[in-house]
Amino acid sequence: MITKKVYEKLNDIPDGHARGRLTKGCLVIEGGAFRGLYNQGVMDFFMENNLNFECVIGVSAGAMAGLNYAAGQVGRSARCNLEFRHDPDYIGALALVHAHSPLNVDFAIQPNDKLDKLDESTFYDPARRFVAVATDCRSGKTVYFEKGKCRDILSAIKASASMPYVSPMVEVDGKLCLDGGCSCHIPYRWAMEQGYENIVVIKTRERGYRKKVKKSGMPQHFYKNYPEFASKLENMNSDYNKECDEIDQLEKEGRIFVIAPSEHVTVKRVEGNIDKLGDLYWLGYEDAKRQLFSLNKYLN
Repeated sequence: MITKKVYEKLNDIPDGHARGRLTKGCLVIEGGAFRGLYNQGVMDFFMENNLNFECVIGVSAGAMAGLNYAAGQVGRSARCNLEFRHDPDYIGALALVHAHSPLNVDFAIQPNDKLDKLDESTFYDPARRFVAVATDCRSGKTVYFEKGKCRDILSAIKASASMPYVSPMVEVDGKLCLDGGCSCHIPYRWAMEQGYENIVVIKTRERGYRKKVKKSGMPQHFYKNYPEFASKLENMNSDYNKECDEIDQLEKEGRIFVIAPSEHVTVKRVEGNIDKLGDLYWLGYEDAKRQLFSLNKYLN
């Protein structure tokens, strides 16, 4: 079986630049590696419909996609993943050489001659808050790196999306960090603590999904010099399930607004089937469209 290298409907992905004033509130974006195509579809629909949240906080793939949303660039994240999923500079042999990881995060966030240039003037606009969530490997605690407050927000995004076991730690502001999802999958609590009244959460798993909780000696073996981080990895799934339980309750109370896949997600973290990735993108786009009326009602 020959794997298609590029999404055939790439030209159907919307492009252009977000317009309109900033929307009051905070957009919270879950990660999930290539399951992030879902949130990319949601955010492209948002940008096309003048929903440009004044604050964006993302974890892992959510931080990578949130970069393009905060820059107002419609379709940039999706085109990166649907055109270059099988590019060895991004994922594969050359990525291992250049990034010492099977996934070269720098390909998606640093300037290169394959991707559209990042709109830095929009992204670095001080009126737009952007936060990348990472995990401090020494303390095991969640770290919130905010644009304009940390030295290098792009390095923070890289740290946020650097998967444990397969990626080297990334130093940001003196902290050795890895994937934010190791300690905080969905940072809605940060948004609440910051005082935001309008909080929109994009999940990459359907409602009701919970992870299997099982113990393994792998974290303690692999990260024996970082015991606090190993402990976080050991409890990662149970922590995720607790977050989902709390999100469900907050949604019922009307405190937050949640957009989650309306269908069961079968896309793997490092999915190679380009059609499945494209379908997940459009699922996010259509789910956002279906909930636009309810979302506007919540925001108003």
